[in-house]
Amino acid sequence: MTPGAGCWDWRSAYPAPAKLNLFLGVVGRRPDGYHLLQSVFRLLDRGDVLRFAPRKPGLVSLAMPLPGVPPEADLTVRAARLLQAETGCREGVEIAVEKRLPMGGGLGGGSSDAATVLLALNHLWQLGLPRRRLLEIGLALGADVPFFVFGQTAFAEGVGESLRAMDVPPAWYVVLEPPVQVPTAAIFSAPELRRDTPRIEASEWRPGIGGNDLEAVVTARYPEVAGAIGWLAQFGRAQMSGSGACVFAEFARRETAQAALDQIPDGMRGWVSAGVDQHPLRGLAS
Repeated sequence: MTPGAGCWDWRSAYPAPAKLNLFLGVVGRRPDGYHLLQSVFRLLDRGDVLRFAPRKPGLVSLAMPLPGVPPEADLTVRAARLLQAETGCREGVEIAVEKRLPMGGGLGGGSSDAATVLLALNHLWQLGLPRRRLLEIGLALGADVPFFVFGQTAFAEGVGESLRAMDVPPAWYVVLEPPVQVPTAAIFSAPELRRDTPRIEASEWRPGIGGNDLEAVVTARYPEVAGAIGWLAQFGRAQMSGSGACVFAEFARRETAQAALDQIPDGMRGWVSAGVDQHPLRGLAS
C-alpha cells in the first residue's frame, strides 16, 4: 500500500527512488535519431530525498545547487517551471535535494527527482492534474521521467514512454557504484552500439531474460564498470543498469545479498536494496 495524499504536506520529506533496468534492449531507431527500447523498470527502496518550501509567487530556486550543474539546467528546477508554464500556476517554491544516488549511474536519479517534483508540487500547489497529464509533462523532461510518474514495475517500450504494469517476484539487489560517470548521449551515439535486438512480448518476459545492449559499449570504454561486473558475477548474473555506470545482481534473500556485499573489495562501493512494487508517492495522482 502507498500512503494517500493526506499524508503529504510542506513539512514532508518526499522520496525519489532509484530504478533498475532488469533488461534493456535497443530494438531500433526512429528517423529523428531517438532509439527504440524495450526494458523492465523496477523501483528500489533507496533513493534521493526532496523537500519543498513555499516562496514568493513565480520563484523557483534550489536550496543548494548541485556542483557543476547550473540551476537552470537542473531537472528539478526545469520540472517545477514546466509545471508552472503548463498550468499557469504562479506559486513559488524552493527545492532542497538530498542526493543519495550517484550522478551518471544509470539508476535514474535526476529523472526520479524530476518526477517527484511533478508529483509533489501538483499536490502541494493543488493543481489536480491527472497522472496521464503528468506523464506527458514528464516526457518533455526526459525519457525515464514518465516511468517514475507511472510509479510501478513496468515493461517499457518506445523511447521509454509506453509503459505496461507488470508483476515480478520479490527480490533483493546488490548494487555497485563504479567511480565513473557515464554520459548517456555518448553511449547511445556510439557506432558500435547494437540497434537490432529482436523485440519480445511483455507477456514472454521473465526475470533473467535479456541483457543490456549498452553494456558492451560501456565496459569497453570504462574498465571500472567491467571490473565491477566481473567481481559481482561470482555471486550470480551481474549486469549494468541503464547506460551505467552502476551494476547489480539479484538475490532471493536479503541475507544472501548482504553476505555477498560483505566481501566487497577495498575501494569498491556498493549497497543492498529491495525491489519495490510501487512508488511511495503513487497515491498523489490518479
